[in-house]
Order: sequence, then C-alpha cells, then structure tokens
Amino acid sequence: MTKLWTVSGRGLKMLGVIINVITVIIGSAIGLIFKKGIPERVSNAAMIGLGACTLYIGISGSLSGENVLILISSVILGVIVGTLLNIDGTIKRLAEMAEVKFKKEDSRVSVAEGIITATLLFCVGSMTVTGSIQAGLTGDNSLLITKAMLDLVSSMMLASSLGIGVLFSSVAVFIIQGGLVLLAGLISPIMSAGAINEMTCAGSILIIMIGTNLMGITKIKVADYLPAIFFAPLIYNLIPIFEKIPISLEKIFG
Repeated sequence: MTKLWTVSGRGLKMLGVIINVITVIIGSAIGLIFKKGIPERVSNAAMIGLGACTLYIGISGSLSGENVLILISSVILGVIVGTLLNIDGTIKRLAEMAEVKFKKEDSRVSVAEGIITATLLFCVGSMTVTGSIQAGLTGDNSLLITKAMLDLVSSMMLASSLGIGVLFSSVAVFIIQGGLVLLAGLISPIMSAGAINEMTCAGSILIIMIGTNLMGITKIKVADYLPAIFFAPLIYNLIPIFEKIPISLEKIFG
C-alpha cells in the first residue's frame, strides 16, 4: 500500500494534499445536502453533541504534551501575538462576503467559525505534520491519504452542523499541508516527535475551546490563539539551548 502512494517529483509530492482537499470538499458537500433536511431542534441537539465530541478530541490530544511549561508559554505568547494582530477579526472580515450570502441558510454558526473549527480539526495533529513532512522528503503520500479518508467522514458531520464554512476550510488545508510538504526539508530537523507532540498539545487546547464554544458555554475568539501552535515546537527546540547556557558560563567564569 505504501509503495502504491510513493512517488517522486514536486508536483506528485502534493498528491496526498490534493486528495485530502478533494475529500474535504466532497464530504462537506454531502454534509450540506443532508443539513437542509434536518429540523432545527435536531440540528441544535447535534451541535451540542458535536461540541462534546470536539471536547473529547481536544482532551485526548492535549495528553500528548510532556512539558506543561511549554504549553503555558506557547498559549500565553500565542494569544498575545494573536490579539495584537487581531487574527480573529481578520478572518471574520475575509469571511464577510460569504457570510452575507449564506448567513440566512446557516443562522446558528458564522462562516468564519465553521472555517476556524474545521481547519483546526483537520490540520492540528501528528498525522498532518508527520504525513506532510514524509510526503515532502520521500514522496510517500500514504499517511496523508489515510488522513484524507478520515477527513471525508469528519467533514460530512461537521458541515451538517457548521455549514458552508467547513467547505471553505479546504483552502486552509491546501495552504497548510501544502506548505509543510514544500518546506519539509527545512522544518524536518526541528519537527522531532517531541516537538510534534507539544504542537499537538497546544493545538488541542484550542480544540477544547472550540468544543465549549459549540456547546454555548463560552464565546472565545479561538483564532487569536492560533500562534500558540507555532510557538510550541519553537519553545521545545529552544529549551535545550537555554539549558546549556549555565554550563557554558561555568566554563567561562569557573
């Protein structure tokens, strides 16, 4: 099976990404078709159920982290940067045109919320990072294609509750996973198993926030926390450097 999806060439290295994007589009389209026939009271109940499942996914992923200080630092630094850049506001402005067109059809959830929720669920996790780096370095798309099949089912369920924003998240999937594939040679040295685990942990905290939002418990601007995902592996790789500083100073002044 692995050999079947192992190819060479830059364009073919993107095969797994392209298949993943297509499965998200197909799954979202199916979910949107079924959504039209679902009564509002059933849709409301499904939204709470989806929120509970999202909480479970977030809690499960958060257990992959091994250093709570990395988690705290990445989340705090992430939200400071995200708030200063107003990431949430920027995403909402970009979604405004679609919002005007589709809001009446999807009154409970904004297009921007659907995009953010689906993007995090599709792009945060070890399969995304490991699969993209594997495809970029070796041309082996098997892991990304396995993920694509999982996303096909997930996008159906998400779109039936969150609406058209899930379909638009396919663009983010292409940009994020495609970027990782193209940059695989540069980022692979710093994306060790430990760094990926800490990144997954930080991203899962954001997924927990999404879960509470979907259940109506909170109204957190989750997009403003997105930089935390990038800070986590960065801090993980900086810690060994700072740990060596006291030893170096001891050699100099000792």
